[in-house]
Amino acid sequence: MYEEYYSGLKHFIECSLDCHRAELSQLFYPLFVHMYLELVYNQHENEAKSFFEKFHGDQECYYQDDLRVLSSLTKKEHMKGNETMLDFRTSKFVLRISRDSYQLLKRHLQEKQNNQIWNIVQEHLYIDIFDGMPRSKQQIDAMVGSLAGEAKREANKSKVFFGLLKEPEIEVPLDDEDEEGENEEGKPKKKKPKKDSIGSKSKKQDPNAPPQNSLFFFHRIPLPELKDSDKLDKIMNMKETTKRVRLGPDCLPSICFYTFLNAYQGLTAVDVTDDSSLIAGGFADSTVRVWSVTPKKLRSVKQAADLSLIDKESDDVLERIMDEKTASELKILYGHSGPVYGASFSPDRNYLLSSSEDGTVRLWSLQTFTCLVGYKGHNYPVWDTQFSPYGYYFVSGGHDRVARLWATDHYQPLRIFAGHLADVNCTRFHPNSNYVATGSADRTVRLWDVLNGNCVRIFTGHKGPIHSLTFSPNGRFLATGATDGRVLLWDIGHGLMVGELKGHTDTVCSLRFSRDGEILASGSMDNTVRLWDAVKAFEDLETDDFTTATGHINLPENSQELLLGTYMTKSTPVVHLHFTRRNLVLAAGAYSPQ
Repeated sequence: MYEEYYSGLKHFIECSLDCHRAELSQLFYPLFVHMYLELVYNQHENEAKSFFEKFHGDQECYYQDDLRVLSSLTKKEHMKGNETMLDFRTSKFVLRISRDSYQLLKRHLQEKQNNQIWNIVQEHLYIDIFDGMPRSKQQIDAMVGSLAGEAKREANKSKVFFGLLKEPEIEVPLDDEDEEGENEEGKPKKKKPKKDSIGSKSKKQDPNAPPQNSLFFFHRIPLPELKDSDKLDKIMNMKETTKRVRLGPDCLPSICFYTFLNAYQGLTAVDVTDDSSLIAGGFADSTVRVWSVTPKKLRSVKQAADLSLIDKESDDVLERIMDEKTASELKILYGHSGPVYGASFSPDRNYLLSSSEDGTVRLWSLQTFTCLVGYKGHNYPVWDTQFSPYGYYFVSGGHDRVARLWATDHYQPLRIFAGHLADVNCTRFHPNSNYVATGSADRTVRLWDVLNGNCVRIFTGHKGPIHSLTFSPNGRFLATGATDGRVLLWDIGHGLMVGELKGHTDTVCSLRFSRDGEILASGSMDNTVRLWDAVKAFEDLETDDFTTATGHINLPENSQELLLGTYMTKSTPVVHLHFTRRNLVLAAGAYSPQ
């Protein structure tokens, strides 16, 4: 019976006009799945097997992994507790169809009195109807592929404050190269305007930034106060900025690759500090290893008995508290009881986070190289963790399908971001710390509001699990990479896909924008680093009227025009990418001979 209904609908759609065929073809996959599950649930096992064999080849290639799981459900008993079956039964599959195409479908089902298919459409599908021209096959293919179909248009209508926060003013002492002795007090006063010119970028309030109380400097999200060491680091960052190389198609960055040799412990995660002085690796043997990549060795603080003998008023007290006997280029941190899948340094370089298969996130001190806290909340492996750009807060995501927001001084999570239908593989804070992006094995990217835990954006379009995320420095754009080898670009303000970069032949493991946002670097399991022209990719999006009335855009045909360079390693998958403050690219991975 179901074979007859499905064949009849298939014949109707294939014979309909081209403008409607592409939209109505979206019905094939969800109807196929629900009809098959109905047959299995009602114990029509032979009919279910025949139905599956006859029509599973007609489905799109990016659904084949899901269909492989579905094919294992051959008896009613198999359905109990099966996650794939529960996902389809509890969440409606979203289809976006024009009003004309929808009316055509409805009229056909009513004429044929095909109540079985109409009941499935009503009960298990959510049809998001829009007015206007039907979408082309190219536009549809760009947006479909996730476990639950496309995102509802309402899901991306919330206002997002994607602008950057106004930085607090910091007095920057400048080197007085031309200073003469008799003018010792006069010179710095004359140079104060120069100090202001360095901080002038932060003086204007970004109209898209989160609202804040200018009188008391209250942020939408409470942020930690800057310590003296943080202010010094910002001053150093400003000085480095003046020496930064301006990148572009005619001035590509140099790439320094850190290869982990003989990594038989299995390298699973890498992170580099913002100032590029430390590199950490997480390994499958449950250890975390920290290296110094500068001549300065890693030292631990002295024991308490020795610290009591130090003169606390001395100018070099911070040097005296360090134990020279412990100096080494490598520190190994023990504590996890499973492979370490995520690592993240705090912005002040005092702490390191690591997440593991053991279900915990650990906070390590980089002064004593010991574990300070073990955060327990996830029930299954934690695939990723990341510090906020301002420190204090961090986010984690794992196999339990949720991401959690934590503060370093709280044992329990502050927010739980629930909504994904599969593992949360990667997490990333927005530059203003008000939002968190998560990439999942359900092939969607979600943007969460830290203030209330709500999902404010859902992005669909990837055809495989998502493994990498990065925000542009100005906070407006998001780049995502997945096992399908594609890099997709999103406009956060409008909630739309604005670009697709094709070239990688394997999972895209790492993405980073240059410090000025002009270059996007992507690293992949195909042993390559690729550099893309981000300025050209976003150049047509400076105005607010680039979208059509129906809310979709036409993606550029040839992404190869945006590819500036491809750099191959000998046999090393690229696990991590990092731009230094002067725009040198640091890449890392473990040598894996074929």
